[in-house]
Parts: sequence; C-alpha cells; structure tokens
Amino acid sequence: MSAVDTREILRKYYEYANAGDWDRWCDLFADDQVMDEQLAGHIEGLEVLRSMMKGMGTMYRVFQNRPVHFIVDTDGEKAAAVSHLSAVSASGEAIEAEVMNFFRIVAGKIAYMANYHDTVPFRVLDQG
Repeated sequence: MSAVDTREILRKYYEYANAGDWDRWCDLFADDQVMDEQLAGHIEGLEVLRSMMKGMGTMYRVFQNRPVHFIVDTDGEKAAAVSHLSAVSASGEAIEAEVMNFFRIVAGKIAYMANYHDTVPFRVLDQG
C-alpha cells in the first residue's frame, strides 16, 4: 500500500462520515477489522461495526469530523489523522472536540483503528 493510496482511504473515511454515508464508510474496513473506540469500546468484525453505525443518524442531528492533518508512514500501512469534530446530539446539545485517529491499512482496507479525544464534550449523550 502506498502513502498516496492510504491518504485516499483517509480522505474517504472523513468524506463518508461527514455525508452520513455510514454504509460506504463501513466498506473502508476489513471484514476482520478491530477498532478501539474511546466511547464505544473494543469492536471486532465488520458486521458488528455495521450494526453499531446504523444508530449514528439517531444519536446526532449534526455530525461533522473535519480532518486537519494526515500523517502517513512511508510504507503507507500506518497513518494518523488529527481532526475537529462538531456535532449536535439528538437532544440538541453541541459537541466540539479535538480528535486523533490511528489507522493500520492492510490490502487497501482499514484493519485497525483507534481514536482518542476529550470525552467531556460527549457527556451530553449520557444525559440524553
């Protein structure tokens, strides 16, 4: 995998998320993907991820995760993205957070992803 291909996968990751196109977003992941999501926990398998993502449209009225910077390893297998998330919860609470995602790309698919962000802005979801 080249660094150029990895950048395209990252670009699509944010493009699809910001469009609310969670089916195409999930298509970027390997069947045996593993994700360590700071709020949702440890997620294994593409079908589990697809099932989880079906609820995104009801959790958020607005969801925009804008990439600020991509860092891609020379072999193109490892990458990181710094982004800014702006969202509005289903109950109308605004969420603003800085985010850092780590990716491992294998054979053109996201095999592993972990995200890290300030969890305080997301406490509104627990109150809703």
